[in-house]
Amino acid sequence: MSNRSTNMNCSQNCSLYDMDYFDSYSDYPVNIFPIPILTGITITCILLALIGISGNVMTILIVLKFKDMRTTTNFYLSSMAFSDLFIFVCMPLDLYRIWQYRPWNFGNLLCKLFQFVSESCTYSTILNITALSVERYFAICFPLKAKVVITKSRVKGLIFFLWSVAFVSAGPIFVLVGVEHINGTDPLLTNECKATEYAVKSGLLNIMVWVSSIFFFLPVFCLSILYSLIGRKLWRRKRESVRPSISSREKNNKQTVKMLAVVVFSFVLCWLPFHVGRYLFTKSSEVDSLEMVQISKYCSLVSLILFYLSAAINPILYNIMSKKYRVAALKLFHVKKAPRRTPSTVKDESCPAWTETSICT
Repeated sequence: MSNRSTNMNCSQNCSLYDMDYFDSYSDYPVNIFPIPILTGITITCILLALIGISGNVMTILIVLKFKDMRTTTNFYLSSMAFSDLFIFVCMPLDLYRIWQYRPWNFGNLLCKLFQFVSESCTYSTILNITALSVERYFAICFPLKAKVVITKSRVKGLIFFLWSVAFVSAGPIFVLVGVEHINGTDPLLTNECKATEYAVKSGLLNIMVWVSSIFFFLPVFCLSILYSLIGRKLWRRKRESVRPSISSREKNNKQTVKMLAVVVFSFVLCWLPFHVGRYLFTKSSEVDSLEMVQISKYCSLVSLILFYLSAAINPILYNIMSKKYRVAALKLFHVKKAPRRTPSTVKDESCPAWTETSICT
């Protein structure tokens, strides 16, 4: 990163974008975006919060209330929903900082804590997506082994372990960020929640940047390989099948993989701009280009929107791609279901995406 990183914010959304570049152009209190843009961003984030909170709470309640929904696959999805809920808890402070990144009036502990929660939840989400994809790989490619290895108790223990890894990985945030002010100024006017001078000079901030990048690009690489192998296995199975019709289990596998692939794709799509924006900011610092700084500055706003979109979109995808999820949601709200179809039709269209195959029960 650049030597200009002394005033770098370190939240998971706009966290790695330096505000120091704009210090000489603004008086405090500071906002660095036009009011109409800030208003639009705020309204969009609030709408995403309403959708995301209601959708993720519904996801958790569905799994808790209905016994047939307590599958290993759904345990992972519930863990991701729990993570997304905590991300929205941090939203008010993120919105405060894009409106006025100084002064920070909420104390040092809250500065560290809300960024730690945001960082932990992001790590947890990508770890749960990766673990779930590995489970689907074993269930489809090695069904006999999966029947023995994949159990509900083991999955619960693994989810607990993944959250522990996420918390430990995000732990350095408590050292990296804090409330500091410009020397020779009134702290009540210039306090900022940002990366500390110690973090920048010691190189810890650069290490955390690499950790964050590894938590994104390494799982994405692994997921690409996993879904390629799963797709090849399903394609070969279809070619080798001598039966004219596809079994219910094969349909379930295909639908589950399809839904998870869409979830993974949406996660990558929502997070890629963040890493691209950070790269652009690094380059702008190297060449001392105001134009590049402006591009990276607005890229940080796009990343903020996509960050909260990634936390809100999963329940929407479940609802679109999973009939069983829709039925469970209707039952949760005591809405009468449509007239039942013939047994054969119900069996063929029973919702695969929200239930594991028989080997995982």
